Amino acid sequence: MNTSKHVTSFKRYSGHYRRRYLLPVGFLLASLLLMILPLEGFISSVKAVLAYVFIPQIRVAHSVVQYGQGVSQTVQELLHTHQENEQLIQEVQAARLLSAQAQEVFAENERLTQLLQLKTVHPWKGIWAKVAYREPTQWNAVTLDKGSADGITPRSAVIAMQDGKEGLAGVVVEVTENTSKVLLLRDEDFSAAVRLSSSGAEGLLSGDGPRPVQIKYIALLTPVEKGEEVFTSSSSSVFPAGILVGKVSNVREKDAFQTALTVEVSPQIYLPSVREVFVILERKN
Repeated sequence: MNTSKHVTSFKRYSGHYRRRYLLPVGFLLASLLLMILPLEGFISSVKAVLAYVFIPQIRVAHSVVQYGQGVSQTVQELLHTHQENEQLIQEVQAARLLSAQAQEVFAENERLTQLLQLKTVHPWKGIWAKVAYREPTQWNAVTLDKGSADGITPRSAVIAMQDGKEGLAGVVVEVTENTSKVLLLRDEDFSAAVRLSSSGAEGLLSGDGPRPVQIKYIALLTPVEKGEEVFTSSSSSVFPAGILVGKVSNVREKDAFQTALTVEVSPQIYLPSVREVFVILERKN
């Protein structure tokens, strides 16, 4: 009885042992067989599949490679998108610059057209010039890009165009061969004989720096109205008669010791925006 039990147990143990080691031995033999067989065609494919299925490191490495390829592709796409954005930004900036330049050219053409119209409306002989430089310490003076080589002389009258009307801008005070310096009418050293359009009264226009331009020495009882236009007078030794200076903006109140009226004038030309001017070459003597 005991002997049969031992035999049965031994058989069970032997069967379990065989099953336990049979599978690894089978895989080992299959692996050796695959290693021995030539790596071509179907055998190569089977070998790759078995290696991928039964060797975890290969699966992990494959996953890592796939992930790395995905990351690399994503990074390349991001870099390409960034480059495209930078290129688009540069193109937009270039387009804005071209648009600003085009607007400046259109504005310049309009101003020059007005200056050309000015030459046909009035008999004044002159030449137009561009403002090339503004004095940083003397804002009421500008330097033009034309000089004695173009016929400009000191004390030449300078006018500009704004809102379709010409207006007095200043007078030439210094000239070189290729440049000329213009003193604008707001400068404290500027003066001109002017007349009022309604009453015909004359006075002396003078700049006052940052303060309003003034007309002095107008007869005390002269009726002066706000908005009245002011022109250069025929009695001026520098400026031709009939150049629009501006409009009356204020008449100072009379007092007991006042012997003449002081009239404030708003210039026709906004001097800080002047880009081109017309220099009258025929100066009065």
